[in-house]
Amino acid sequence: MSDEKELIPASTLGETTLDLASFVASAVPWIGGPVSNGLGGVSIGRKLGRVRSVLEGLVKDLSEFKSEASVTYVATEDFEELLAQTLKRAADERNEEVRDVYRAFLTDAIESPGEPYDEQIRFLRTLEGIQPDHLRLLKALSQPPDPNRGMVGSPNQTLLRRLPDFEEERIADLVGQLNDLRITNLARLKVMMTGRGAQDLHQTIAPYGNRLLRYIVEA
Repeated sequence: MSDEKELIPASTLGETTLDLASFVASAVPWIGGPVSNGLGGVSIGRKLGRVRSVLEGLVKDLSEFKSEASVTYVATEDFEELLAQTLKRAADERNEEVRDVYRAFLTDAIESPGEPYDEQIRFLRTLEGIQPDHLRLLKALSQPPDPNRGMVGSPNQTLLRRLPDFEEERIADLVGQLNDLRITNLARLKVMMTGRGAQDLHQTIAPYGNRLLRYIVEA
């Protein structure tokens, strides 16, 4: 989906947000109210189109799902605030794949309520620092070892094979950024290893990062 295409014709803020809120309420009535409230800070035009793509995915995710716990949760102030914060970030995000991660984050929050609000906001702030190349690197780290490759090498060599269009310096920079975000713990990028260690890089993804990886897969 191109960011250049406005999915809702822009007229006034009230009309466009009302149109989108009505779409969600007609498809999944029990989240229509919170969505309507959460759209208050979203501008018209292209940014609203980005939000619509997130909400369309959310509606699809929840089309056959409903639980008493989830219905109760979406009526809370915590969820309304979380939704508003997520939609605002999605509206500002230019990359579709990253917006899909925001959608998966919202779906998970609704389907599995119970995580403390402060922890959800912490993760949401982490997502603000995520770039498309970070997602590519996480996917490369999660790939299973290639049985046709030798058992000697470094994580850096493995990543260069899996990401052939990335320069070595770019990989090192991205790894450092993900380490800082506590998403990975890959400190010895160029150390030569024997056995499966050089290729089996999933273990370098921290628990916090595995949550993000799950959202990437779901997205």
